[in-house]
Amino acid sequence: MSAPTVNYQYQRRYTGPIQAVILDLAGTCVDYGSMAPIQAFLRLFEQERIDLSEAEARAPMGTEKREHIRQLLAIPRIRDQWTARHGQAPDEDDIERLYRAFVPLQTDTIAGRATLIPGALELQAWCRDNNVRMGTNTGYNRDMVSAMLPHLTRQGFEPQSIVCATEVPQGRPAPHMSLQNALELEATAVQGCVKVDDTGTGIEEGLNAGMWTVAVVASGNAIGMDQTDWNRLLESEQSARLATARHRMAMTGAHYVIDSIAELPAVLAAIGIRLSRGERP
Repeated sequence: MSAPTVNYQYQRRYTGPIQAVILDLAGTCVDYGSMAPIQAFLRLFEQERIDLSEAEARAPMGTEKREHIRQLLAIPRIRDQWTARHGQAPDEDDIERLYRAFVPLQTDTIAGRATLIPGALELQAWCRDNNVRMGTNTGYNRDMVSAMLPHLTRQGFEPQSIVCATEVPQGRPAPHMSLQNALELEATAVQGCVKVDDTGTGIEEGLNAGMWTVAVVASGNAIGMDQTDWNRLLESEQSARLATARHRMAMTGAHYVIDSIAELPAVLAAIGIRLSRGERP
């Protein structure tokens, strides 16, 4: 008896619409300047009597927070301070102890930095109007996100999928969080998904997932300023800082670079046109 004939139909190029937008949280759609993690890390290392600069604290931004601590302790200046104070280089037990101390500090700072970035609600409305599903992922763990969500809900922001770095095999720059978002949002092609992030690590995550990527500059880690402080700068100073930050984020390989998610609907429309032509990320 011969085997049945199966008629497989292969689609060489995805030409459908955008299916899902996957947003980072801090610095992308909430907490202008991504200040909550920095405040928590500075407090953590101050408690350990270790001098940590804001620039050093920001260097691993986008990674899972335990990994963030590991990378901070690997900075020669920080490692040398630790060794001088404790008589030995930091080890995994130290990282775990610091992480346990960090979680309540981060949860506390999140509550005070849970204001949506301008444009977030308009983006959500655009997604609903255009039948695009919206999710978020983050280097925060679930307890940290749970502290933030009530504040976001009260402001009307309700992503359809939320994935934390501690809930997948590997955090950024591995693609697992974005791929888990895509599964939960029922996307059928990663080419129809867009990852939006304010860190190079987050952009790399999206690229590794095979998605379109959009880097956010002014509201995120690349500038690293609270909106009130940013607005106090002279226009010339803003322009100079933006030029430097845009260049740095362009070097991540992002397909698009924007100042804030207020500009994202226009970018999504442009990506939709490119998809209809058969273009891939």
